[in-house]
Amino acid sequence: MVEQGPSIHGIDTSRPHPARMYDYYLGGKDNYEIDREAAERVIAMAPEARPSARANRRFLLRAVQHVVRQGVRQIIDIGTGIPTSPNTHEAARQIAPDVRVAYVDNDPIVATHAEAQLTNTPGVGFLLADARQPRHILDHPTVRKLIDFDQPVAVLLLAVLHFVKDEEDPAGIVAALRDALPAGSYLVLSHGTGDFHRAGGDASEVYRAATASLHLRDRPAVEALFAGLDLLEPGVVQASRWQPEDPAAAAEDSRVAFYGGVGVKR
Repeated sequence: MVEQGPSIHGIDTSRPHPARMYDYYLGGKDNYEIDREAAERVIAMAPEARPSARANRRFLLRAVQHVVRQGVRQIIDIGTGIPTSPNTHEAARQIAPDVRVAYVDNDPIVATHAEAQLTNTPGVGFLLADARQPRHILDHPTVRKLIDFDQPVAVLLLAVLHFVKDEEDPAGIVAALRDALPAGSYLVLSHGTGDFHRAGGDASEVYRAATASLHLRDRPAVEALFAGLDLLEPGVVQASRWQPEDPAAAAEDSRVAFYGGVGVKR
């Protein structure tokens, strides 16, 4: 069952939504014409958008399987987006079938897809909530039913915090989540950056007309989000270069505009 925060009927199709644009970058079909038009404008200005989204998705799957191999059996996936197979629980359960996953997103259309594709699976739940309210997420009955905070937890924040303004305190959001986790827990985080590219235009302009604006950050700013955690090797790097399956191919892919990293709470 989908547990609701904001109204599930509040689907806004009058403006592009980053989750639906991301679905389009990945080649999905769960998006509207307004999302496709906005995404194509971004691609025209920043051709790395599509390969970056795909590299970010592969990073998610590698990182999830890594933390599960370290013994984690419960995951909170914040900003999950429109379900794309393999989903987080599917990737995790390739390693350990008993992994439990609480999915969180603030888009009502994501909730409708989650209800159809995710929440009929035992050990999987969905909460309609906003990453900018970490305490609401941590205290919600759906999370409390699935997640035992006396045992290690992996929190995923993939391609989420670049939609959080500086004044909304992204570091404070991460700190609130981190402080609620026991030792042995992990943070898996990716974040958009402009460090490697000069786009043909300002792609962030497109997101200003969307339901969430875009705030790219440099490597030191992303590394700072891991305060209080020990970064796993190779640290904060382009998402394609985090423990890649094919290091040679990853080294040659300079188009990826996401940093990725995994931290552990000792």
